[in-house]
Amino acid sequence: MRLLTKRLCVSSPLQVKPDPNLIYPLSEFYEQTGLSVPSVVRAEGADMPEPYRSLLVHEHDMTPTLEHAYGRSIQLRVLQYQLRRDVVSRQVALVAEGIKRPVAFGAIKIELENFPPLAKRLVLERKEPLGTILRTQGIDHMSRPNAFVRIASDPVITGALQLSGHYQLFGRRTVILDSWHRLLAQVFEILPPSNGISTPGEGS
Repeated sequence: MRLLTKRLCVSSPLQVKPDPNLIYPLSEFYEQTGLSVPSVVRAEGADMPEPYRSLLVHEHDMTPTLEHAYGRSIQLRVLQYQLRRDVVSRQVALVAEGIKRPVAFGAIKIELENFPPLAKRLVLERKEPLGTILRTQGIDHMSRPNAFVRIASDPVITGALQLSGHYQLFGRRTVILDSWHRLLAQVFEILPPSNGISTPGEGS
């Protein structure tokens, strides 16, 4: 079964004073380039329209969630990258195999000191999404969303997602912890307007 949703296109951005903390760690890239953070408001997960609610409001990694929704493997596209001591910061897009436009955009801050050696090396290679590495390396972990947001697209977001015009988009801020509750990563993810994709509960 396929779920078709209306395109969420608006004529102007949300007129709300932005809170950088809601989009951390993506906010760090805005600060470093001197750009203003886009307008963003906290959203209730239960109030999100589908398919965004099913894709965002859960405690699973985004990579396998998107793989199930699109029925394709998810590939990593690194847009910006920094390594400071044992902390990797990167701005990324996730791309479904065979689909031109990215299926997610955001930023992630990865604490390398809490990863085993092979997983650490794979993170530094920048070839696979973190969710893929966690799965293939058998790393016990938990994803804990701590904010859901509605965000107005700006040139950074529309450029990364290969969109045109202004949109109200949805995203989430998440922390990923290992089985000892050590911090593995902090993540902020935005989804593009979605048409014709399956929600995670469909077709299973």
